[in-house]
Amino acid sequence: MKFTLEATDGCARAGVLQLEHGAVETPVFMPVGTAATVKAATPAVLEDIGVDLVLANTFHLMLRPGVDVIRRGGGLHRFMGWRRPILTDSGGFQVFSLAGLRKVSEEGVLFRSPVDGDEVFLDAERSIEIQRALGADIMMCFDECTPWPASKEQARRSMELSMRWAERSLNARGDTGAALFGIVQGGVYPELRRESAKRLTKMGFDGYALGGLSVGESDAERLAVLDPAHSWLPTDKPRYLMGVGRPGDIVEAVRRGMDLFDCTMPTRHSRTGFLYTQHGVLRLRNARYRDDTAAVDDTCDCYTCRHFTRAYLHHLDRGNEILGSILNTIHNLRYYRRLMGGLRRAIRQGRLKNFTRDFYRMYGNDGELCNNAPP
Repeated sequence: MKFTLEATDGCARAGVLQLEHGAVETPVFMPVGTAATVKAATPAVLEDIGVDLVLANTFHLMLRPGVDVIRRGGGLHRFMGWRRPILTDSGGFQVFSLAGLRKVSEEGVLFRSPVDGDEVFLDAERSIEIQRALGADIMMCFDECTPWPASKEQARRSMELSMRWAERSLNARGDTGAALFGIVQGGVYPELRRESAKRLTKMGFDGYALGGLSVGESDAERLAVLDPAHSWLPTDKPRYLMGVGRPGDIVEAVRRGMDLFDCTMPTRHSRTGFLYTQHGVLRLRNARYRDDTAAVDDTCDCYTCRHFTRAYLHHLDRGNEILGSILNTIHNLRYYRRLMGGLRRAIRQGRLKNFTRDFYRMYGNDGELCNNAPP
């Protein structure tokens, strides 16, 4: 991996990630392809939208269809028919989400498979082994996602464990050409986050992520971590904010120096009729869209907006038609692609302040989803 920083505007950065399967301009949003598929979108559709990088899930692919199946299929790129770069997460967050079904120890995590109930053990070495077998362009070190709320002492113990697992992940990477990112932990305590970042930087990862956010903390707590984060991390390495995906949150994180993002929000909301527009979120199931002949967003150039009306999409959604999820997904992913493109251009042109002002004026004063958005 090669990361080239090409422009800055305040703390915000625009650059290029050169990976084995192609170049990725940053800041970038990664659609989530949990089970080797971005729901309701073919690889050809993703390419047409302009997606450069997708995220796949080590935990789920390990359980089904299994690493051996994917290896025999030629690796994850060939297995899922995707020619561009892939980032794989380590499985740490999914293990965290199992709650009572897991047992964490110094060695790793023992848990009951949500697929068949069998006992499964996952540790740093096994996580990296799986990610190598998948053929990811970017791998993530194995970590423990600190729960919220957590006391400072609980957050410290969790962070310390993640640091030991990070070192084991680094030692397990071997001779792979894939990049490996370390994950900064420490809950909502900036001093713990700073210590974690310092220790990871000394280990020498190819990039650095902020994990354990968007797990229930307030916006103020999240920003208290993000505000100083740029000062903890190397300027010549990419920075990845994991799991944060509201448009306003992405804008704020870009302003604070973050480069990569992922979230299930745009695709998940597509399947429940929530569409992103320049004016906020359109709740497609509202009766007022039953005979609305306008496009979802008259500024959008996606296939959906060029060919279909709100009324037709409302009809598909009310009838639970598969085509509705497909068309909604095309639009939402294109919205995110255009948002990231606008941020990159603004940074390169030194007008991020104006871009941010216009975004909030159009989308909403506080960057939240609009009043008709989902909870």
